[in-house]
Amino acid sequence: MTMLHVCSLSRLNETVERTGATHMVSLINADTAVPRPPRILPERHLFLGFNDIVTPVEGLVPPGEAHVADLIRFIRSWDRSGPLVIHCWAGISRSTAGAFIAACTLNPDADEVALASELRRRAPSATPNARLVAFADKILGRDGRMIDGVRAIGRGADAFEGTPFEMPVG
Repeated sequence: MTMLHVCSLSRLNETVERTGATHMVSLINADTAVPRPPRILPERHLFLGFNDIVTPVEGLVPPGEAHVADLIRFIRSWDRSGPLVIHCWAGISRSTAGAFIAACTLNPDADEVALASELRRRAPSATPNARLVAFADKILGRDGRMIDGVRAIGRGADAFEGTPFEMPVG
């Protein structure tokens, strides 16, 4: 079974090394420096810069449909020859949305509530960014089921930083 690994920025290097990851997705503020671990080739790193917000706020960059389309394209191009790490600043909102989106992308017939429940089981603090999920739901033609899946698990446990976890993606 292929696994996707999720973590915060502070745990990125150790997660990449521990898992032997060959691909990486950064979902983080555009001005945040993300030193790419040496084992990740530049063409195997997707950097999407936006703030962790669900409604537009003056001076901040909300996640957009183009960001999610780029994420889905990258996930679909991942050859699964090596593990993929998705990270954000805290490992709670943007990266867990990314993991859920990846799981839905790679498992088009899977039940969205079941995938969201598995995410919650593996990451008690996961609170997937609802704006990212809504764009993915539209792009993937899930008819609101991804939104319902995330709504069903509710807000995750309070945490300053999520604990790194792995999510099966097929």
